Amino acid sequence: MSFLGKTYNFVSQENFEEFVKAIGIPDDKIAAALKFNPGFKIEKNGDTYVLYTISDVAPKEVSFKSGVEFDDKVGAENVPAKSKITVDGNTVTQVVSTKDFGSGTLVREFNGDECAVVSINKLSILRIKGIR
Repeated sequence: MSFLGKTYNFVSQENFEEFVKAIGIPDDKIAAALKFNPGFKIEKNGDTYVLYTISDVAPKEVSFKSGVEFDDKVGAENVPAKSKITVDGNTVTQVVSTKDFGSGTLVREFNGDECAVVSINKLSILRIKGIR
């Protein structure tokens, strides 16, 4: 798990505008959603991980145990959700479920200094993050 403790920042994306529309983000908030490109870092202490979302707009810190569901808040609106994050080698998979927007899966695949973030929901996207 060579990705632990490293900060990954936005590099590029594919299909993201279509994705934010498909998951129901209102038209007046799409431009802001497209500009939201936070970095992230994952650390581990014992059997607990901490996922840091690094952003001036909406920084976030989430502690979790691999494979254990927890209460979460997602998006700029802090929508109540249930999340389960599973760490398996160089892949970190997050399943999120909300009452209003349904569920989706976010897969972070680490390869060297790059991380491909793939969302599997109503529409798939690819966002590339790298160490900078």
